Amino acid sequence: MNKMRESGNKDLNTMAALGERSKKESMIRGRGAQFFSGSLRSREKLAGYLIIESMISISIVVVGLLGILAVSSRSISLNRVISDQFIANYLAAEGIEIVKNLIDANIIQRKPWNQGFSNGSFEVDYKSLNLEPNQNRKILFDASNNFYSYQNGNPTNFIRTINIQMVSADEIKVNSIVKLTTRGGGQFEINLEDHFFNWRP
Repeated sequence: MNKMRESGNKDLNTMAALGERSKKESMIRGRGAQFFSGSLRSREKLAGYLIIESMISISIVVVGLLGILAVSSRSISLNRVISDQFIANYLAAEGIEIVKNLIDANIIQRKPWNQGFSNGSFEVDYKSLNLEPNQNRKILFDASNNFYSYQNGNPTNFIRTINIQMVSADEIKVNSIVKLTTRGGGQFEINLEDHFFNWRP
């Protein structure tokens, strides 16, 4: 009888131990499931943060690149304007030199120093042997020799006018004016002035 009781108690103890063990296992499994679901949620949150940070970074980079492109474009356009102004300045100086050459040619050929000069507006280029009436033509650029003239080449944005004023029998006032229009529609004008005198006896 006692043995039966002892065996019954052992069975009860074994069942109780098994019950406790199953409870612990279920608790561990529950905690594992909670941990797993929590880790998934944290990973999803982390992925969401990474996407937002990536979008912000890309936006900053795009804005920076657009700013650099805008500055570069503006710089290129300004360089073109400055280059055109330099060319206009040299063309105006060339107009003065051509007039001087015409005066020197008169003196070398023992002609009146101001022969061929009169009040008015004229055109000249490096091939000119005399003053031509102003026709408001654009100067041509010949890429084969890098010369500006009215004979050969492609049209440019430069218009040169030589204004002559006979101040007296011994003085000529010369204004070499070059007008240019930039690609953006800007209007510029270079006006160089010089005076020539009959200083030879």
